[in-house]
Amino acid sequence: MIKVILPHHLRTLANTTREVQVEVSGPVTQRSILDALEARYPALCGAIRDHTTQQRRPLVRFFACEDDLSHESPDTPLPDAVASGAEPFFIIGAIAGG
Repeated sequence: MIKVILPHHLRTLANTTREVQVEVSGPVTQRSILDALEARYPALCGAIRDHTTQQRRPLVRFFACEDDLSHESPDTPLPDAVASGAEPFFIIGAIAGG
């Protein structure tokens, strides 16, 4: 099971807790985690990535093992610590303003 940490606005949308667990078959990648997350919590479809392009939303960031993975390919395998469930995959809502 993969641990995923959600920001407050996504927890509210999905009506769930801060940490959720999803099961991923095959390689553990950003895409496979997001596919499993959206399958389990359909309310999140379109909130993390665009419906059509599947691109990450501009104010959403991904972190694992203290590394920002937001600009990595969605099909790049994630660290073994995430795949084994030892470390969580973080989805962070970025803050913008001016």
